[in-house]
Amino acid sequence: MNHLSAPELAHWLADAERKAPVLLDVREPWEFETCHIPESQLMPMSSIPARQEELDPEQAIVCICHHGARSMQVAAFLERAGFTDVTNLTGGVHAWAMQVDTSMPTY
Repeated sequence: MNHLSAPELAHWLADAERKAPVLLDVREPWEFETCHIPESQLMPMSSIPARQEELDPEQAIVCICHHGARSMQVAAFLERAGFTDVTNLTGGVHAWAMQVDTSMPTY
């Protein structure tokens, strides 16, 4: 599994020459409502096994949670399921709020 810091993800998203990844937010709905990275898709961790067919196994996916632990578990699960380009956002949305978008609410 790949790991990416919040500034590295911001750089990737700003690069018009590079195809944007699917930003897969695996937190709970109330967490997503509190704050999220723009363009991210909510799919709570508990729903991943039943909903993984909604994802393209060939597309780059960055898994996101609050601090990076749940998203790392989801990234590992997706890799075992045959997904080929899965990355965990180290530090999660909290790192994004601290290092990239300081106007983002935290919890």
